[in-house]
Amino acid sequence: MYRILVTEDDFTISSLIKKHLEKWGYSVKCTESFHDVIGEFVAFDPHIVLMDIKLPFFNGYHWCSEIRRISEVPVVFISSASDNMNIVMAMNMGGDDFIAKPMDLNVMTAKIQAMLRRTYDMGSKIPILEHKGAVLNLNDTTLSYNGEKIELTKNDFRILQTLMENRGKVVSRETLMNKLWEIDCYVEENTLTVNVTRLRRKLDSIGLTDFIKTKIGTGYIIE
Repeated sequence: MYRILVTEDDFTISSLIKKHLEKWGYSVKCTESFHDVIGEFVAFDPHIVLMDIKLPFFNGYHWCSEIRRISEVPVVFISSASDNMNIVMAMNMGGDDFIAKPMDLNVMTAKIQAMLRRTYDMGSKIPILEHKGAVLNLNDTTLSYNGEKIELTKNDFRILQTLMENRGKVVSRETLMNKLWEIDCYVEENTLTVNVTRLRRKLDSIGLTDFIKTKIGTGYIIE
């Protein structure tokens, strides 16, 4: 499920946008703390940001440039200040598109969908794998769950990716070992067990207990 952060201080407008986009199946959060937009951005980890220009404390240009310091997530400006100078400024500050207010919600949704397709539809691949609220980001090899994010090692990531791509199916130990060590030399099976155990500890730390189950004599499964 794609996540959209709406940074708009007019409660009526932000609520209307949120309600409309949720009908399309998006997870939407409206910014609450306008003195710490970056904090909310990092915590929510959105796939796209809708950003008004006129905001309390700092304007949307400031927050867009701050987002650009840490992320390439698309930022779409929404503003009634839709003269050419503001549109050019929005693009120069790192914005990806501009929607003038008052906007048609269906046109806004179409623009968002097009932006998401261009940014995240990489051929047949998708940028994330999601299962029971756990989101594996294929771009930065992190796992997010219940507002927490953990960094994954290369082996952590390959194990989770393989299991989540085959969720509901048992993945053999041999398959996982081939994914982790694509080499001809012999690798002890116990090495895989050690890696899975280490990964389980990381998952436990963010509340994903028993996320990976062992099928004795066969392999592992995410149900």
